[in-house]
Amino acid sequence: MITCLGDVLRPSAGQATVRLLRRLGHEVDFPRDQTCCGQPMYNSGFAELAREQARHTIRVFETAEVIVTPSGSCAAMLKVESPHLFDDEPDWRRRAEEVSAKTFELSDFLVNRLQVLDVGARFEGKVACHFACHLRMLGITDEAERLVSHVRGATLLPLARHDQCCGFGGSFAVRYPQISGAMVDNKMECLLATGADAVVSTDAGCLMNIGGRLRREGAKLEVLHLAELLQRQ
Repeated sequence: MITCLGDVLRPSAGQATVRLLRRLGHEVDFPRDQTCCGQPMYNSGFAELAREQARHTIRVFETAEVIVTPSGSCAAMLKVESPHLFDDEPDWRRRAEEVSAKTFELSDFLVNRLQVLDVGARFEGKVACHFACHLRMLGITDEAERLVSHVRGATLLPLARHDQCCGFGGSFAVRYPQISGAMVDNKMECLLATGADAVVSTDAGCLMNIGGRLRREGAKLEVLHLAELLQRQ
């Protein structure tokens, strides 16, 4: 599941995910009927629209053996939020729970399902990891950092307030631009203080927000999705 932001703004993350999974010996299917998971509508209070979108997503993915997505926020929508949309519809609740049980954010799938830490990646440089907010909802802690620490040639650097929100938050950045701007300024300052060559995260939204602020500052820090780093050899 590539996700909306991945499809429109960072297809390289989806492509890297496919190449990585294939390199690890998996058969990858990409359902062309997939669209949004419904999270923007859900977070904005449009429950009926979110239900309609969730039904479509369930239909598209329910025959899959495993659903892997390079996005903690979209994984959280499928795994945690979608079943609640159908509390009054037992059949759809069951179908949503079945999809939930086989949905994995990429780092969760690699570390906790496959029990893989070394995927054969190589990157010569210093790396800082930004912890995307929705990973908390999934019970994910340091999986991304553990994967980065096993990349040959990479040095994982500590990042101050690594789990502090970057300020994107989907529509939050549009509704509260001044607060969002202050938050990403703080995130950028923490990243630049590390002296890292690259910043890695698991969500395209975080990378878009952080990368945009770094570019406006003229910073040379490379902004990478975890899949993009792990796919490098």
